[in-house]
Amino acid sequence: MNLLKHTDPDLKKKSILFDFNDPPFDPVQFSHELVKFMYEKEAICVAAPQIGMPYRIFAMRGAPENFVCFNPRVVMESEQEVRLDEISLTYPGLEVKIKRPQHCRVRFRTPNGDTRTETYTGMTARVFQHCMDFLDGEVFYRKANPIHREQALRKWKR
Repeated sequence: MNLLKHTDPDLKKKSILFDFNDPPFDPVQFSHELVKFMYEKEAICVAAPQIGMPYRIFAMRGAPENFVCFNPRVVMESEQEVRLDEISLTYPGLEVKIKRPQHCRVRFRTPNGDTRTETYTGMTARVFQHCMDFLDGEVFYRKANPIHREQALRKWKR
């Protein structure tokens, strides 16, 4: 597995659903490889599009266990938002203040195909939403207000 460069146009494409009825690869094996890659990169999450796979899949660290989400979606977001600095493997050194909902209710499938519905808060909710940006072909820093975005990009380019 290799991380795509931030200039790769594939990162701006919306990813496709993973078909459990006709899987293009073994989802359990891929999940193990994705989690291993995440740890090798010392990341808290990694989305399939970041490594050139066009599917709606991401891995993230969690307690008490890591989890891999297939075909995830946010089904509810809180009105309460929190602005925090975010970073990304794809944009090394870029740190941007992003405002996101503090809580979210989500639904996804596990590598075995089981459906889970969870409510996340705080950092777990933020990481989930950050990964969703990659699946939707959105550049995470575009979520920042224009002032924070421009300041961060200027600093990053130095």
